[in-house]
Amino acid sequence: MKPENGASPLLQIKGLRKQFDLDEGFLESLKLRRGKIVRDRRAVHAVNDVSLDVYRAEAVCVVGESGCGKSTIARLVAGLLTPSNGEILYDGARIDTLSRRQMQPLRKKIQMIFQNPYASLNPRMTLAQSLQEPVRHHNPRMSRAEVEDRVAEVMLSVGVDPNWLKRYPHEFSGGQRQRIAIARALTVDPEFIVADEPISALDVSIQAQVLNLMLEAKEARGLTYLFITHDLSVVEHFGTKVVVLYLGSVCEIADTRTLFAAPKHPYTRALLSAVPQLKDDKPNHIRLKGEIPTPIDLPAGCPFASRCGFADQRCLMQKPQVIAQPDGSRVACHAVEEGRISDTASGAAL
Repeated sequence: MKPENGASPLLQIKGLRKQFDLDEGFLESLKLRRGKIVRDRRAVHAVNDVSLDVYRAEAVCVVGESGCGKSTIARLVAGLLTPSNGEILYDGARIDTLSRRQMQPLRKKIQMIFQNPYASLNPRMTLAQSLQEPVRHHNPRMSRAEVEDRVAEVMLSVGVDPNWLKRYPHEFSGGQRQRIAIARALTVDPEFIVADEPISALDVSIQAQVLNLMLEAKEARGLTYLFITHDLSVVEHFGTKVVVLYLGSVCEIADTRTLFAAPKHPYTRALLSAVPQLKDDKPNHIRLKGEIPTPIDLPAGCPFASRCGFADQRCLMQKPQVIAQPDGSRVACHAVEEGRISDTASGAAL
């Protein structure tokens, strides 16, 4: 998992936690139980003790079903949310404790591409205003001509016609808007991009074009990606490393080839079994059963235990730690640790 040249991670996430309080006021936290008034503050535990290293030129994909904390991690890394606990380090320096003013120099290095291209562009601003504004902000000494040249160069590199600069966002399709959003992120010449499901709102015919565009930008500019998605077919095409989340906790971390060739965690196997395969005459889909826990009241043990066919008493009582495997992957599963799941185990038991 670590580069052979011994390079340090560009991004380090250590024990990251984020919870959102549901009962903010004093009166909201008061509950009546057994005839007595007690104070009980509820919270949504969106991210729970996540640790991750991202090295330069990697495309790390974070996957999992809706509500597992993927987008929350993206916003924490981008500085749009503040962690409840844990640390986020960029290029060796801690960034999660920085103020908005202290984060300004990093905004040029870390850019974010949002999920909805219909909401991420200001409808009152022309393309020229939307694309030139960040360049002027981060490069105040640039002349007007230099700013215009930078924007035109980036627009051409992502397949956007510079003649569109006087037009407004509502005049473009979803795919065109997402290309414009990518261009906006690239205008300040970043080195790290957080992409929060950037193709999920696009037609299937456009998704491949946008993905290829992002890959071309990665190769041409040496970009590093933290790519949030729920589509494993996209991961296989785009990612170099995969992080599988369930209910805000890490299930498995592995390079893409290893994960698709030999998934270890029962949840990872269930996800991969749902990916359509043209070569499968008789697909063996894993159908998960059991109660889905709520992020408001997390289980004491493994968060996946209630839906796992390999769970035992230890799984119900003790949360597993992420443990390194011989092939370089890292898995949080008691059954894998104890050898109760073999590499050839069938998923039918789930």
